[in-house]
Amino acid sequence: MRNYGLIRAAAATPVVKVASPEANAKAIMSIIDDATESGVSLLVFPELAVSGYTCGDLFGSEKLIEGCEKAIAAIRDHTRGLEVTVVTGAPVRYHDKLYNCAVIIRNGQVKGIVPKIYLPDYNEFYEARWFSSGSDFLSGNIHNEGRFLDDGTSCVREGFCGEITFAGGRCNISPNLLFTVGDATFAVEICEDLWTPLPPSSFHCVAGAQIIVNLSASNEVLLKHTYRKSLVCEQSAHTLSGYIYCSSGYGESTQDLVYAGSSLIYENGTLMAEAMRFTTGPQMIFADLDVEKLTVLRQKQSSFFYVTPDGTRASTYAQMYSRLNLGKAASTDFDAELHRYIEPHPFVPSGDDADIEGRCREVISIQVMGLVRRLEHVKARSAVIGISGGLDSTLALIVTVMAFDKLRWPREGIIGVTMPGLGTTARTRTNADALMEALGITRKEISVVPAVEQHFRDIGHDPSVIDSVYENSQARERTQILMDISNKTGGIVVGTGDLSELALGWCTYNGDHMSMYAVNASVPKTLVRELCRFCAQKILNGGKTVEGRTAGDIILDIVDTPISPELTPAGKDGEIAQLTEDLIGPYELHDFFLYHFFRFGCAPAKILFLAEKAFGGRYDRKTLLKWLKVFFKRFFSQQFKRSCLPDGPKVGSVSLSPRGDWRMPSDALSDLWLEEIESL
Repeated sequence: MRNYGLIRAAAATPVVKVASPEANAKAIMSIIDDATESGVSLLVFPELAVSGYTCGDLFGSEKLIEGCEKAIAAIRDHTRGLEVTVVTGAPVRYHDKLYNCAVIIRNGQVKGIVPKIYLPDYNEFYEARWFSSGSDFLSGNIHNEGRFLDDGTSCVREGFCGEITFAGGRCNISPNLLFTVGDATFAVEICEDLWTPLPPSSFHCVAGAQIIVNLSASNEVLLKHTYRKSLVCEQSAHTLSGYIYCSSGYGESTQDLVYAGSSLIYENGTLMAEAMRFTTGPQMIFADLDVEKLTVLRQKQSSFFYVTPDGTRASTYAQMYSRLNLGKAASTDFDAELHRYIEPHPFVPSGDDADIEGRCREVISIQVMGLVRRLEHVKARSAVIGISGGLDSTLALIVTVMAFDKLRWPREGIIGVTMPGLGTTARTRTNADALMEALGITRKEISVVPAVEQHFRDIGHDPSVIDSVYENSQARERTQILMDISNKTGGIVVGTGDLSELALGWCTYNGDHMSMYAVNASVPKTLVRELCRFCAQKILNGGKTVEGRTAGDIILDIVDTPISPELTPAGKDGEIAQLTEDLIGPYELHDFFLYHFFRFGCAPAKILFLAEKAFGGRYDRKTLLKWLKVFFKRFFSQQFKRSCLPDGPKVGSVSLSPRGDWRMPSDALSDLWLEEIESL
């Protein structure tokens, strides 16, 4: 079974019995069994789950502390032979002080203990009354510093770490412990630690932790849950980590406060799982965290490893940590079940209507502002666009109209040129003309057919041979026309090509590949369609009508038109015969492949796995492999077109500009990727 760089994590909230360690241990062990059956590698329980968080002055009772140690021993023994790593909260006494700790248990051993650093002592919380701070281990107040070596356990540096005999065995105790399970490294902070200006997890992550575990006992008051979610979300985002937050729930004392079991799992700012609050039974939430993805993101973000303004490197802090290898991850069958949503259209805005509208307006605004600045800078008197009646030229025209409106320039300065060719159909031609009229721009029509036919004669090409010469001659003739009109009118050519076409090289070199400013250069085809639909419904759904249709109506018909360059003759019925997606594959697949390859460096096997999950059987494995192979072959072979792109604004996380996000040699080989595809 492949793990695809994933690890299955869970946050579990048992029904606690306050001051009854034996009963709590039984509840925890029952959940461990359920988690094991579900293939969980890392299982997290709440703060002080063994004793209950609300014991109050009972934490001063020798009986309770002894009972908790016995409960940990029972849990430890229960894990013998299991692949799951358990992190649970318990009070631990060390050098005559009591610490609020996370106890890490694996395969019949207590592997490490992490004490809480920040102890609240305000309002309803009085932890400092009973517990000492884990900062003792970081400030030199612990004199028995050293290291403990056990099977599979190693400590790279002595210091900041004590040794303890606990639950019948010896282990390390320190806030600065890193634990490795399989390919994932995690560290622990406890509740209040997160709410401070400098959470320990920030240092844990630059020292090497990819996952942060937070054992919490966070009570409920009005709006606290919203703030709590924002804290976890932001911490996971700026530490580029998976964050497992597990909070106490039903069974804790409600003498003054209510605990609702607010457990959350985030990954790099994205909510992966959330427990239902205010339930009266045990709960467990799952998420399959992508450690490989987090590793790549950190690798790409060089500033991640500078942790102070003076340039102090992460390696300085890493020396303060002890690293413990806990063994392999659980044998989880991710192919059978995946606790992770894979968005099939990662470039397309999702969420409620307000979220979608906000994101669409944001993208359009970026495009418009980029074009406004370029038009002003070159002192343009016009903007020239080839209008085909297709999606890309429609979006470019909308952006240009909005740019002229922002500059308070008359729309007549936009020159839209239709250039019927050897494959132009009535539907696209009619829509192109109608849209230009509805938007009030200057219209021109120049057929490329006579010039192309003359060109065929000049170069000795038989027009009955429909090949790349036949198609590219039309594309280059159109570009020449646009460039020369822009020279004549003192303007610039606004490019229409999109990101998906650039990724696949589905453009004619020095034809539609070239312009003076490419407003769609980082907008993938799936997003182009969504932006056109949005503009039709929210921005251009009124105004002048052309034969009973508004600009919005016309754009919606363009959205529904099959994608085609229209460079080969139409069918006998006059309809489009050259369908792009029949030739190179569905754009929704190529955009999916591009996103995961570009953003996270995914190998073909992982992209295939994710695509099978994302599209839920809409494409069979054979079809996915077919188009995945096309993607990698074209992506590598067509880099030379991307190496000389015109300027254009970046609108999202993926851009193929050779000046910014993507620098790749044009003669790089695709053999490694294609070989893996052949093996699948």
